[in-house]
Amino acid sequence: MPGENLSRDEARERAELLSVDAYEVALDLRSAVGDSGEAVRTFRSVTTVRFRRTGTGTSTFVDLIAPSVNAVTLNGRSLDPAAVFDGARITLDELADDNVLVVDAQCAYSRTGEGMHRFVDPEDGEVYLYTQYEPADARRVYATFEQPDLKAPYRFEVTAPEGWTVWSNGAGERGEDGVWRFAETAPISSYITCVVAGPYHYVTDTYTRGDLEIPLGAMCRKGLARHFDADDVFLVTKQGLDFFHDNFDYPYPFGKYDQAFVPEYNLGAMENPGLVTFTEEYIYRGKVTQAAYERRANVVLHEMAHMWFGDLVTMVWWDDLWLKESFADFMGSFSLAEATRFTNSWVTFANNRKAWAYRADQLPSTHPITADIRDLEDAKLNFDGITYAKGASVLKQLVAYAGRDAFLEGARIYFKRHAYGNTRLGDLLSVLEETSGRDMKAWAKSWLQTSGVNTLTPAVTYDAEGRITELAVVQDGAEPRPHRAAVGLYRLTGGDLVRYARAEVDVTGTRTVVTELAGAERPDLVLVNDDDLTYCKVRFDEGSLATLRAHLGDVTDPLARALCWSALWNLTRDGLMPARDFVSVALAHAGRETDIGVLQMVHTWARTAVTRYAAPAWREEGGRLLAEGGLRELRLAEPGSEQQLTWARFFASVAGSEADFQLLEGLLDGTAKIDGLDVDQELRWALLSPLAAHGRADEARIGEELARDDTATGKRHQVRLLASRPAAEVKAQAWAQVVESDALSNALVGATIAGFAQPSQRELTAPYAEKYFAVIERLWADRSIQIGMDVVQGLFPALQDREDTLAATDAWLSEHAGAAPALRRLVLEARDDLARALRAQACDGMAA
Repeated sequence: MPGENLSRDEARERAELLSVDAYEVALDLRSAVGDSGEAVRTFRSVTTVRFRRTGTGTSTFVDLIAPSVNAVTLNGRSLDPAAVFDGARITLDELADDNVLVVDAQCAYSRTGEGMHRFVDPEDGEVYLYTQYEPADARRVYATFEQPDLKAPYRFEVTAPEGWTVWSNGAGERGEDGVWRFAETAPISSYITCVVAGPYHYVTDTYTRGDLEIPLGAMCRKGLARHFDADDVFLVTKQGLDFFHDNFDYPYPFGKYDQAFVPEYNLGAMENPGLVTFTEEYIYRGKVTQAAYERRANVVLHEMAHMWFGDLVTMVWWDDLWLKESFADFMGSFSLAEATRFTNSWVTFANNRKAWAYRADQLPSTHPITADIRDLEDAKLNFDGITYAKGASVLKQLVAYAGRDAFLEGARIYFKRHAYGNTRLGDLLSVLEETSGRDMKAWAKSWLQTSGVNTLTPAVTYDAEGRITELAVVQDGAEPRPHRAAVGLYRLTGGDLVRYARAEVDVTGTRTVVTELAGAERPDLVLVNDDDLTYCKVRFDEGSLATLRAHLGDVTDPLARALCWSALWNLTRDGLMPARDFVSVALAHAGRETDIGVLQMVHTWARTAVTRYAAPAWREEGGRLLAEGGLRELRLAEPGSEQQLTWARFFASVAGSEADFQLLEGLLDGTAKIDGLDVDQELRWALLSPLAAHGRADEARIGEELARDDTATGKRHQVRLLASRPAAEVKAQAWAQVVESDALSNALVGATIAGFAQPSQRELTAPYAEKYFAVIERLWADRSIQIGMDVVQGLFPALQDREDTLAATDAWLSEHAGAAPALRRLVLEARDDLARALRAQACDGMAA
């Protein structure tokens, strides 16, 4: 991996030296099918690059990661591959003013989801290919100047096996010679080029708007075709295109709009213009809740926003990754709320996305939204909660600060001014200053160029009659920021907790008085950051906290309720509220939660409270309470409802007693029934999971379930459950499969890791803590960065939550000061999570 890195300085020097005019890429993918005697299965890739020297140097390099290079020709001069190719770069000397480079290489099919990924469907033996490049894996498929600011038009041609269909960014067709040829693209960056090939099931539609007509397509594996609800995907796609055309005043610039749902995908989705790729997990094989459809719709719109923010206008380097990801994350929720049936998307954003941001912003690796990205390894790790969710949160505040009309007008000017180009922070701020009249530099300094999250707490005093004499917002944090925030006052009325007063205020400095609320009647709840206008953690005064313990379920507004859940969870994570208290609140009020996305998040938090943040002596009791509460709510839920399905999955995830296991077994074999609960195949795997982890489902039983569901998804479930069994030999085998071998695909590596570490098996996995620290540096050097990240994060001994594990982590960090910065960052983050868990356990222990 280290030899494959590229620094920001190298990219800048290369951009100063040359300008790229065009790529022609020819791929021969016929080797994807049939038997192959190769140790590494490869395909032929021939790239022709036309580029000009615009600087004063005479040498550069082109990026290529490939097992071998057949030939390199520069301006008609043959170069010796053995002399110029080092496995990651081809050195180019004696550049002319105008250059033509031809590279003929054998590139490797991927098993890690990076480059040209090859997947064999276990259900029918069919082979499927797709590419995934971000941030820099196009070089695994063709020779390229792999950096976002060297844009160029691309023309692809692909020779594929008989009977296959091939797609790329541009429209294409198969010639009489059997070669698929695609229209030349507009100037785009290498990381958003794409090829999808195979016997995919393909559905078409058309979007029409005046004279504009956009061909739509959606595809998946044949084995998933019976589950594929393409009509709903097309509905959201058309609604999104309407929204962005209405608001951006710049027609969709890339011709067709295909969307491919592909197997073993490392990401949620990728914004390749004209050919967006998604994980096929968004094709639902069983009954799911509306929250799942909302998540998919959000991702569809997030990727669509990228067609403008990221594809049409692209950041110069990964420092300004936020220029595409923060905007797409914000626009996903913005368009979802205003253009689709998911009108409560800001509730999901407040409860789910911002939780990701709050966690990331309190890690030692936190960084400004505009980050210092030294190289590609830094870039890979910065697709994080700061860049996405904090960035989107800050943009939501920017809309309030600059005004919605000024914000959108700024976007329209930005697109027209920089179309098909590359930008930095100042390019966007300058247009927003034009349209809003606001000083964007000061705003950017506070919100984009500093890290950390502030905490806002109400400080309230009352007179003898119970009226507010003063309500102030107290701001804590390393550096106070300006916030536009709302403060809501709530009181119990007829059993409901409803808002009766609200004031917006500019919070500045460490203490801001909300003068408008002086004289108001005493509230039962004071909610700072009501309506979620700013990015902050929220605290409560003692009276409000007591109200929430007793009446959180009585809060009538779903957004306010979501904000309260989030705030209580932050108190728990910060070691200020005992984990058992959060569990108590969850058991008392989650049954009344109407927003399924919020309910699912509360379930996740409640499980984490018991497994990570509760005092060890209380874990068993906490698990019992969760299982009892989960089963109670499952039986109370309306038959056939989303709540029932959600509580069924939660109950399965926390089941721990003999009675629990007997019920799960009965639901699986049909001897037990809960009215309205449809035990489909996906739910069957969920019910079987705890049985495997507690030793009640052996290899044969898991094999029987695979026979019922002999599909790629079924195989992943089987691998996960096999690794979750409570036996020393099982853990040894799982460890060896992930650590000592690279035979598993990315999806099966992830499944094995997920099964390996079970909260009920701390003693079984304890011996692997020492082994972990002994192998991670070698793994980081030997594996691709994606697999390296999966293993380093997934196998960290987080469940060995003791001081000696913390000491071992500190020792590794001290002894490996020279390790790759990206590797050290992952270990530092895991170390911080472990230290946080120990602090929370101490807090919970004091409540015993």
